[in-house]
Amino acid sequence: MTLPPGQQRVLDFLRNYVRRHGLAPSYRDIQHGLGFASPNAVRRHLVALEHKGLVALPRRTARGIRIVESDDHETTSALLLPLIGKVAAGAPILVEAQVEKHLKLDPALFTPQPDYLLRVDGDSMIEAGILDGDLIAVKQTAMAHNGQTVVARVDDAVTVKIFERTHAGIRLLPRNRHYAPIEVDARLPFAIEGLYCGLVRRA
Repeated sequence: MTLPPGQQRVLDFLRNYVRRHGLAPSYRDIQHGLGFASPNAVRRHLVALEHKGLVALPRRTARGIRIVESDDHETTSALLLPLIGKVAAGAPILVEAQVEKHLKLDPALFTPQPDYLLRVDGDSMIEAGILDGDLIAVKQTAMAHNGQTVVARVDDAVTVKIFERTHAGIRLLPRNRHYAPIEVDARLPFAIEGLYCGLVRRA
């Protein structure tokens, strides 16, 4: 695919930055690295690259730009997913909203296509095959149906559990008989952060 010079410069900068640092640059990193007048100029190029299927832009993180392309600049189905923190599979823990690194993965591993990875901390989902230390792929969404595995935020903490909504309220169900369900207090802030799409188990 032939790109306009400005878009090609941004794409090349992204690829080289990720290769050197193991994480995506921020808009300001690109601005300063390429001499653009403002972050808005960077964003215009990135939006154009997103429309062409070469990058996916973050919605909540400063460094979540995801490259979806091959080394010869042709589009490919390979995913470069940011690993942005940890999620509890036990008691909820705070997520560190910071990209640790990127992993290039086969999209056939996941359904639906994920937006980012989180590292599991705990064993409350072992009967669902999700183990301590696994990397889970997450599709960012605020919607979920009963029985789906979700990443949920409860009062600024997040956890991975089975979602259940009844007339009595919301429960987050573990898949480990030694853990009790989390009964979500209606007085606390609650949000679905995303849907579980699959996992990566590192050797």
